[in-house]
Amino acid sequence: MSATVTPVDAALLRAWALPLPEADADKEVRGRVLVVAGARDVPGAARLAGEAALRAGAGKLQVATAAGAGVMLGLLLPEARVLELPVDRAGAPRASTAAALAAAGAADALLIGPGLPGGAATAQLVRTFARRAGGAVVLDAGALVAAGHVAPAGPLVLTPHAGELAKLMQRPVEAIAADPVAAACECARDNVAVVVLKGATTVIASPDGDVFVHQADIPGLATSGSGDVLAGLVAGLLARGAPAVQAAVWAVALHAGAGRVLARRGGPLGALAREFAGEVPALLRNGAGLFDRAAAADG
Repeated sequence: MSATVTPVDAALLRAWALPLPEADADKEVRGRVLVVAGARDVPGAARLAGEAALRAGAGKLQVATAAGAGVMLGLLLPEARVLELPVDRAGAPRASTAAALAAAGAADALLIGPGLPGGAATAQLVRTFARRAGGAVVLDAGALVAAGHVAPAGPLVLTPHAGELAKLMQRPVEAIAADPVAAACECARDNVAVVVLKGATTVIASPDGDVFVHQADIPGLATSGSGDVLAGLVAGLLARGAPAVQAAVWAVALHAGAGRVLARRGGPLGALAREFAGEVPALLRNGAGLFDRAAAADG
């Protein structure tokens, strides 16, 4: 039986408002995020994801990254507590620390993967952190290699593009492209996870069979680091208390909305991934109405 697909549009977003804290709530109420990300040669991935989580409204941020990159990252992202992880000869994190595992246990959302390589060592690192996770877990980029081998206590969100999903499902990428909805739904069921299959058409599938599709003809979104920002937005919304499917849908819409704003301001290409997150608070403030205006401007 084919899945019922719901389009992600302004009407859906209006009807599905994100949870908001009380006016007198402190940062603890908006939740904690731990981002495990970045190797020595790509430390910026941790910054992109962490800043996006804060821009989405998370209250506190901690980042675990490659040893040797911590001071630099702390200066670039002064809002975060930065923890360093032991690395291999190539500068990729290969082991956890007691402090980082404690942070994972205290986090409302744990994001693992931006800037991490794939392979067996990364998979073991992911499994170690996921076992200690106290809340939701988001796997992105290099961490997706372990998607079929983790079963966190909280919700699980996977954020692959078509090539990553093909590897995860051990199928040709052409098979994924031929029926992305079916592929995302199967992966969601098999991994008991919300799957965000990224692309110009993004499919969000839940293990319960809910399917949402977002169309975004915004070529500027396809740029280095863009996926790191999207993963950070998902983690930030989860920390705020949004259910996994809602966090994924809103993150995709906010990510695309930021791309639209930047395209209108500067042109269809050339926006930097580090610019996306700065547009998110205004998008959240204006709600679905801003998506209406941005989409109308595109047409």
